[in-house]
Amino acid sequence: MNPTASTGELPSSSTAPLAGVRVVEVSSFVAAPLCGMTLAQLGAEVIRVDPIGGAADYKRWPLTEDNESIYWAGLNKGKRSFAADFRNPEAQELIRKLVLDAGILVTNAAGRPWLDYDELAAIRPDLIHVQVLGRADGTGAVDYTVNAAAGFPQVTGPDNLSGPVNHVLPAWDVSCGLYAALSVVSAVYRREITGAGTKVVLPLEDVAFATVGNLGYIAEAQLGGPGRRRIGNAVYGTYGCDFTTVDGIRFMIVALTPRHFRDLTELTGTTHAVTALEAALDVDFRDEGSRFEHRHVLDSLFGAWFGKRTATEVEEALAATSILHERYRTFAELAHDPRVTDNPMFQRLAQPRIGEYLAPSTPMSFDGVHPTVRPAPANGDDTAAVLSEHLGLTDDEIDALVAAGAVRTQQKDPA
Repeated sequence: MNPTASTGELPSSSTAPLAGVRVVEVSSFVAAPLCGMTLAQLGAEVIRVDPIGGAADYKRWPLTEDNESIYWAGLNKGKRSFAADFRNPEAQELIRKLVLDAGILVTNAAGRPWLDYDELAAIRPDLIHVQVLGRADGTGAVDYTVNAAAGFPQVTGPDNLSGPVNHVLPAWDVSCGLYAALSVVSAVYRREITGAGTKVVLPLEDVAFATVGNLGYIAEAQLGGPGRRRIGNAVYGTYGCDFTTVDGIRFMIVALTPRHFRDLTELTGTTHAVTALEAALDVDFRDEGSRFEHRHVLDSLFGAWFGKRTATEVEEALAATSILHERYRTFAELAHDPRVTDNPMFQRLAQPRIGEYLAPSTPMSFDGVHPTVRPAPANGDDTAAVLSEHLGLTDDEIDALVAAGAVRTQQKDPA
């Protein structure tokens, strides 16, 4: 395996899970960058290769007052940045050499012959090449268009709404990025055992469709099941509802098990009323399907208890039960929540050009420790070091490439 390196310090100790693995990433937006960042947080050296001045996501919102992308900093922590003119043949050849030297490429940049798997694998047969696509046929798609095809917007929102409702979370991009990282780790393991390379093709659309299938929605439709309807904030097939306190705070309550439901009836003082309701309807609310089918009348019974109490009183009472619950919070509230501020996953990060704030490492801890969070680079921060360390170029050779406009060695503001 190849030694790791980074601007200013080693990206990880030799005991990090992916120490010694080097990845070249040619990407933009969410899925592929998330893959690279996940690998970097696990100890791999990840070299993100971008056009000079940055790819299309380099200035993506949210931005600071100085027009620096907080988004970019979030999804590119711990990487190295190599900036080159993608239209320059000499730059293309440099990128190819970096890929061949690293042995792993992650990209969502389709249609670039100089990054083609067959051409690269002909030179390095053990190459691991992960290509993220929009659709399996190679046509373009993004999370928001894939989501439209996946069916979820038609069952999201209140039951009296007729039009589709998109989710704000780019769930398919996130899932795709983690699938991509898993494919890299799996291919590295396979190469260690067999010496073989791997061509991985991962369509974003297929990530969504696989999820719809894995959750049973496609099979349900094929087997003639009832069409899914909007159910607001209820939870399909079990009991869940959002309730509002007397001071206007909303809570999400979920009772998955008979114990959860029993605690909910005892907490709200509705045990006798619920028992009478079971007898009247000839149902057993220990069955979660029955709780779902009769959710509206249950909502009315429980809602009265929440509506007479403050949020503080509700939180204290719920904490003494097994009931699954959470208060609805804004991003601003979450940012100051002890589950962030006192969470070892979040570490104080001094991010150049942006400022100091708490940034997440991986949700996974290894032997009780979360990997160290490292800042994101600026476009071209590591170009010279990468060319020197991995391709053996001299300072004069690097200066000539910069003078020719093939690469950029450090961030400069556009004219």
